[in-house]
Amino acid sequence: MTAPGSSQTPSSLRTAGSALVNWWRAATLDALIIGVLWLIGLKLIHVPLAPFWALLGAILQIIPTFGAMLALIGPVISIAVQGPDDWWRLGLVFGLYALIMFLEGLVIGPYVLHRTTKVPWWAAFLGPIVMGIIIPFWGVLLAPPLLAVIFALRDRNKVRL
Repeated sequence: MTAPGSSQTPSSLRTAGSALVNWWRAATLDALIIGVLWLIGLKLIHVPLAPFWALLGAILQIIPTFGAMLALIGPVISIAVQGPDDWWRLGLVFGLYALIMFLEGLVIGPYVLHRTTKVPWWAAFLGPIVMGIIIPFWGVLLAPPLLAVIFALRDRNKVRL
């Protein structure tokens, strides 16, 4: 028990720190899943250096919004340099990117964030959108860890009441 009038700051900081660690676990698991999806898709399309591009895609997935776009550059160049007859496979790589980003944004990301940090699905989905409108660029980057901290503190306060 704490003395009357004393601050709960150390406990709040511990809760926030724990929430950020859980968010990092969620981001890492999300990146691993995306890397596996890239590997499967690129192998099926027969993209040269598919394991390397999938690993790079998993690593870049940690960067919100822009990481996935950066991950697309390698496979596109890899197919583009093979010759002009590979337009079909190039289209398949773009389709794979669209499918992975659709699944990540609507299913995988919110699910993993919810399971790891207890952030509700609706908040994990809408948080980056709303924060991106309020604070363009930075809002999208800060929304997931900020949501993890907010909901961890909210849950801790519910337990105390």
